[in-house]
Amino acid sequence: MNCRIQDLRNKEVVCLHNGAILGCVSDVEVDTVNACVVAIVIFGRLKCFGLLGRCDDMIIPWQDIEIIGEDTILVRCHGNFPPPRRSFLSRFLGN
Repeated sequence: MNCRIQDLRNKEVVCLHNGAILGCVSDVEVDTVNACVVAIVIFGRLKCFGLLGRCDDMIIPWQDIEIIGEDTILVRCHGNFPPPRRSFLSRFLGN
């Protein structure tokens, strides 16, 4: 399967270890000497609607990508990624 960099943007990234949605691909890092993609970048979450900046970006090396699907990218998680995102309503429903 061939894929353009533009096609990678906005795909959800899911951790294989715990099924957590890490976010969407925001950018990629490219090695210009060898002409290959080195990593995908997920921008950090906004703090207080962006008024207090954002969390650190997650950089996932290309070798940690297991599968690139139509809508999602499955990755092996190494290190401390943020916990799975909860929906706004789940806070009130207790889920």
